Amino acid sequence: MKALIFAAGKGTRLKPFTDHHPKALAKVNGMTLLERNISYLKGFGINDFVINIHHFGDQIVQFLKENNNFNCKIEVSDETGELLETGGGLVFAKKFLNHGEDFLIMNADILTDINISEFVKYHKEIKDFATLAVSDRESSRKLLFNEDLVLRGWLNVQTGEQRLAEFNKGFKPLAFSGVHCINPIIFDKIKRTGKFSVMEEYLDLMHTEKIHGYVHRNILIDVGRPESVVEAEKYFK
Repeated sequence: MKALIFAAGKGTRLKPFTDHHPKALAKVNGMTLLERNISYLKGFGINDFVINIHHFGDQIVQFLKENNNFNCKIEVSDETGELLETGGGLVFAKKFLNHGEDFLIMNADILTDINISEFVKYHKEIKDFATLAVSDRESSRKLLFNEDLVLRGWLNVQTGEQRLAEFNKGFKPLAFSGVHCINPIIFDKIKRTGKFSVMEEYLDLMHTEKIHGYVHRNILIDVGRPESVVEAEKYFK
């Protein structure tokens, strides 16, 4: 299986580090987020990667070169010309991913110990084109799932705003974990072009397609702020 690691973002919450570096090269206990996630996925037999770059992307290219791509096959999806967000970045990387095989997507600034093998097995058993790792944790935005763990909506916890595929029948709110498993058929279903969030597409597609959640209880830290680096260092040595 191939994995797409989103590493293009500007990481504005991680300033001042990201004034001069990409967030994917921020370090937790001396090891960059990018290396940690490559090593993490290699632990589940994934050795084929696509990494998208934009903000100080040349530093990521140099880092990979200096480390011999961590003995993996790594292709770079270069968004230097325009930052395309997650949806646009996915479409831009289509040429690396549209080969008939399911692939994994992971945000570079997420650290977790989700069992990827179990996640992928679940995805393949339900035969969806998209499965989203989710957990019951604090978050300002939640995805809403029915009793079969099929995506039916989105909720802004702070404002109460909702986007629903049907009347809310006591849907379970769960936070997205930044890890998804995708069937390349999604490239035939995405309608947007240019710069957009893949979540916007999921929320459109939930009206016509089944998108399942995979509930985990694993550690998950969004290393997006300096204080979250400190938190991550407690769990990831």
